Amino acid sequence: MIKLSVVIITFNEEKNIERCLLSVKEVADEIVVLDSFSKDATQAICEKYGAKFFAHKFDGHIEQKNRAITYATFPHILSLDADEALDATLIASIKAVKNNFEKDGYYMNRLTNYCGHWVRHCGWYPDKKLRLADSRKGQWTGTNPHDKYELLEGDGNTGHLKGDLLHYSYYSVEDHYKQVEYFTNIASKAYFEKGKKAKSYKLVINPISKFISHYLVNLGFLDGKAGFLISKISAYATWLKYKKLRDLYHQNSQK
Repeated sequence: MIKLSVVIITFNEEKNIERCLLSVKEVADEIVVLDSFSKDATQAICEKYGAKFFAHKFDGHIEQKNRAITYATFPHILSLDADEALDATLIASIKAVKNNFEKDGYYMNRLTNYCGHWVRHCGWYPDKKLRLADSRKGQWTGTNPHDKYELLEGDGNTGHLKGDLLHYSYYSVEDHYKQVEYFTNIASKAYFEKGKKAKSYKLVINPISKFISHYLVNLGFLDGKAGFLISKISAYATWLKYKKLRDLYHQNSQK
């Protein structure tokens, strides 16, 4: 049986972290938390459950998640966000894999809770995530804040686990708008640094396409009010990202 390090990054996660820690206690041989100098009770809660707690200045989701893995004792890691938790079926699946870790990595479905509603449409489910892996064979990549774990040699030797990774994303619509503001700041800066342009048509076409994709193509209407709100706010986020990108180019041109 392999030993498993559960790796989590945190910042002011006192609302979520206990649920996450309790869900992994049956599969974790150690729990590693890399914090970004939380101001709440995050550290106390983590230490209560025996997690190894470290702190480092936050310099990006991808950078922080890769850094967190370096604190792990064991090469086989389960990487989670603080607002995620394993359901009972996924716990059983991970236990079974620990006895026969024959793949380089394992995908799992993520099921998101939006203001008390489990979202099964809008393109939000099954939302496959590669989170259980041999860390010697992969790393976090992507464009901040949209990170993803990838194997260095591709997905040729991966498996898929039964069960769901439960994602408690937003407790209120206000939480969603706050995250949109935060994520679009990061995304627009990342686009700017990569030289991506914010052409005028993208501020019109892309938000409309996003709404249609979520609400109609991916059947968001079947999630009722939650599906409409997700589709509308996602469209707004797309518009805001490109608006902020245009603003960055404008500010830079005036220097």
